[in-house]
Amino acid sequence: MGRTELSRVGEIDRRERIEVLYDQHGTELVARHGDWSASAWDPDGHGEHSVEAQVHALEHYVDSGGIALGAFAGGQLVGVGVVVPHLRPGTAQLAYLHVSAPMRAAGIGSRLCEQLDLIARNAGDSDMVVSATPSENTVRFYVGRGFVPMAEPLAELFALEPEDVHMHKVL
Repeated sequence: MGRTELSRVGEIDRRERIEVLYDQHGTELVARHGDWSASAWDPDGHGEHSVEAQVHALEHYVDSGGIALGAFAGGQLVGVGVVVPHLRPGTAQLAYLHVSAPMRAAGIGSRLCEQLDLIARNAGDSDMVVSATPSENTVRFYVGRGFVPMAEPLAELFALEPEDVHMHKVL
């Protein structure tokens, strides 16, 4: 996706029912049960869960050397992923991944991840990190792609997302 297309992220339906969140203690994940369901992104606001904030995050990653890929169905953006090669020497960051709620479990996220892995490998990286939303579905998705919890998260990512589950994998 080109930088000018990043504003289309508002087409993605981020809603999710979340009943389990994980707390990370080194490589151990401890489940907490409750209701932390995510609503749609705010199309007009300026907060963390606004379309504006998502566009700014995507622009930041692309401006930092990241590569954004989009998945489309019927002309609508239904998935977006960003990899930032060489976050550290030999290590790429899967910096952003969202798939529209109605399209989840259809292989879109998996295909985006495969392509992002390929981009990172072709750039010369040998491993990848991700700061994952600590929801059960998100963590299960990344584990299914070969990620495992890190004993010690990268300090710069932990500072940004201390509540996330910090994971890595070998490419």
